[in-house]
Amino acid sequence: MKKPIQKTLLGRTDIVDFPKLNLFNIDVKIDTGAYTSSFHCHHIELSNGVLKFQLLDPEHDKFLKNYFEFRAFSQKKVKSSNGIVENRFQIKTEILIFNQSYPIDLTLTERGSMKFPVLLGRKFLSKKFIINTSRKNLSHKNLIININ
Repeated sequence: MKKPIQKTLLGRTDIVDFPKLNLFNIDVKIDTGAYTSSFHCHHIELSNGVLKFQLLDPEHDKFLKNYFEFRAFSQKKVKSSNGIVENRFQIKTEILIFNQSYPIDLTLTERGSMKFPVLLGRKFLSKKFIINTSRKNLSHKNLIININ
């Protein structure tokens, strides 16, 4: 008999932490239509092999004025929901959700007009979560289900 796979139930939105970025209680939207995860940023600069950027907007209550700096990053072509292909920088960091830390790749993009500064895409969600779009902000309930 196969051992059941445990997956955590996740709603259409949640609140997570990015401890390595010193960002806590950040609203995220679950987007199973997106392959990659993305984070809203602005003022992106690449100078002498160092990627510098600010996360969130100055109006956001979690905005930190400082620039984040990454020496390890990559670039990726991403097709947005409107069909436009954009060349984005991608960083690796950690996300804390359901009191568990996971590595995550985040592409950096302008999402200022969007309600949620972070989208979690299929690459991150796959094999970890079951999505129920009728629910939201479940991380504090720690719902785990068995899949046969």
